[in-house]
Amino acid sequence: MKSLSTVGDVMTHTVVTVGPEARFKDIVETMRQWHISALPVLSGRGRIVGVVSEADLLLEARGTDDPRAVSAGQLMTVPAVTVGKDTTIAGAARLMARGHLKRLPVVDADGRLTGVVSRGDLLKIHLRADDDIGQELRDLITTEIIPTGSAEVHVHVANGIVHLYGSAPGPSLEDVLVRLARAVPGVVDVTAQFDAEGPT
Repeated sequence: MKSLSTVGDVMTHTVVTVGPEARFKDIVETMRQWHISALPVLSGRGRIVGVVSEADLLLEARGTDDPRAVSAGQLMTVPAVTVGKDTTIAGAARLMARGHLKRLPVVDADGRLTGVVSRGDLLKIHLRADDDIGQELRDLITTEIIPTGSAEVHVHVANGIVHLYGSAPGPSLEDVLVRLARAVPGVVDVTAQFDAEGPT
C-alpha cells in the first residue's frame, strides 16, 4: 500500500449531494437510501453552499408541524466546514474532532466539491503494512536525521507500533526521532529505548 498522508489519498470521489431547493422529505429519503448522515448542498455552479445533516433535520422536525415543506437551503448549516485535498489526514481528523463531525466535504481552490472524507476514510492509514511503515521511517532517519556514523538507530514495527532502539548521541535527538516516527502515516504509537537491545 502506498503512503497515505493527505485527504486526497483517502477521500471518496463520488458524493451524493442535494440542491438548495430539495425538500425535507426528499432529503430524508436520500439519506436513508445511501446510508449517510449528512449531505453537501451545492449551488448551480457546483460550489458548496452548506451542509444539511440529520441533526439539522431533527431540529426542524421538532419545531414545525409540517417539516416536509422546508428546503435544504433553509435547513443547512453555513458556512460548510470543508478541507482541501492536500490537507493532512491528521489535520482533517483534528477538524472533525473539534466540530464533532462524521465527514468533511473536500473542495478545490474555487470552492467546488471534489469529494468527501469520512472518519472511516481517515482510518485507512492504519491498514499500512508494518514493513512499509518501517521502511519509510528508516529512509527518513537515514536521509534527514542521522549523519553517517553519528548514531545507530534501529526500527522495529509491530501492529503499527514503532520501537526505536540502538544508540543515540543525546536526549534531544531521541525526541526528534520519536516525533518523526509519530508523523509517519499508519503509526499508532512509538516507544524508544536507546543504548539497549531491541525487541526479540
